[in-house]
Amino acid sequence: MPDEFNVLIVDDQEETRKNVARLLQFENDINVVGTARTGQDAIKQTIALDPDVVLMDINMPDMDGIEATERIQAQAPVSQIVILSVQGDTNYMRRAMLAGARDFLTKPPKSDELVSVIRRAGAKAKAIRTDVQFISRGTGGLVDPRGTTIQLSGLGKIIAVYSPKGGVGKTTIAANLAVALHSPETPAVIVDANLQFGDVQVFFNERGRTSIVDLAPNVEQLDSELVEDVVLHHKASGVDIVSGPPTPEDGEQVSGTQLVQVLQYLARMYSYVIVDTNSYLADQTIETLDACDLLVLISSQDIPAIINTRAVLQLLISRLGVSKEKILLVMNRFDRQIAISPEKVGHNLGHQVACVLLEDKEVVVPGVNRGIPFMLGDGKSKDIGKGILELVGKVREAISNIENARIEDN
Repeated sequence: MPDEFNVLIVDDQEETRKNVARLLQFENDINVVGTARTGQDAIKQTIALDPDVVLMDINMPDMDGIEATERIQAQAPVSQIVILSVQGDTNYMRRAMLAGARDFLTKPPKSDELVSVIRRAGAKAKAIRTDVQFISRGTGGLVDPRGTTIQLSGLGKIIAVYSPKGGVGKTTIAANLAVALHSPETPAVIVDANLQFGDVQVFFNERGRTSIVDLAPNVEQLDSELVEDVVLHHKASGVDIVSGPPTPEDGEQVSGTQLVQVLQYLARMYSYVIVDTNSYLADQTIETLDACDLLVLISSQDIPAIINTRAVLQLLISRLGVSKEKILLVMNRFDRQIAISPEKVGHNLGHQVACVLLEDKEVVVPGVNRGIPFMLGDGKSKDIGKGILELVGKVREAISNIENARIEDN
């Protein structure tokens, strides 16, 4: 017997709700289990009815459909959301996808197109339910196929590690941050999003034939089995790795939207998704920085690095609208003998330095050359290791503050 898909229709116009229901009434595998007029009602009914698919209007009296989508994704992440809107421009589509929507259709939708999208989204919801078994919807706990419990308060967290200047230790920090954050209760995956010359797998001394290219073009068919086939499992740390493309040409196959959708799917399976980004602000990097839950911004005491950091802060905050609370500024390779202090840098940038990592070539360089993150060895007890542990604390604190602010806003 084929799967049956339960659908919730959300629109502030009663006539539209009825018309959409009529389009679906002769489909034996599609059941309209409820309707909602407002965004708040949509959230309540999604939690109560647990539909496979939510057909979501953009314009509603209390909140727009994109905000409602974000809240539903935080509270009922299995339900797949399809946006319906008279506004078909790419900006709305991009915002909808970044909010967690599965698909986007313009009004009025064609019957065959609507049915096809519902079946595709519904199949995804069924696959997630099969791959990830609920322990308790009330506590938001999930178990992935490897038996790991994942907390679903807003799903896992996407943490982008970025620096506008190369050579400041960005990948070293990303790798060791992933190791330090990972535990059986809070699994971590690191994604090499440097799509031209990424080398994350080298930092873990791993080799594989699969990469982000095997996930991104198949983003509509992603499931945990495919992810398991693609990731590298680093036994010593427990961290999973999504490698960068094997060649720069392969990296061109990955769009910014695809990359973000992959990261958001990984956040269903892992508590922490660490993204090692490209310094070049291509579309893929900009969309990642926009979509991430927390941005770890790396600078150093070098004047060019400070200048570049100031420029990127202005871009992120003033032009892209990224919240300052979302940016965690880290000063790496700090040398006490240089007169440029973290306080001076923070004052100059107008953004406080949250964490300082001391220069320690005797620990870092051998670890990089051997492909062993220093947090797995004696480096954990050194000043650089203590700095990473402090960074872990800052990351968790920042995520907690962001979550609390989001709850208060709701």
